[in-house]
Amino acid sequence: MGLVLTVTAGLAIWIVLWAIGAKGFDAFMLATVIILAGATVKILTRYLPGRRGGR
Repeated sequence: MGLVLTVTAGLAIWIVLWAIGAKGFDAFMLATVIILAGATVKILTRYLPGRRGGR
């Protein structure tokens, strides 16, 4: 669920920045960084101590 919210927030930021005059590619790159950070956190939480299973 957290990854879905991260992707949604990243895309919303992309649209808002693009609408206020930022270059489309620059806004897209910022959204991509946010989405990749969320995916990285999601993947790394599996390897934290105290986590059981693959959920």
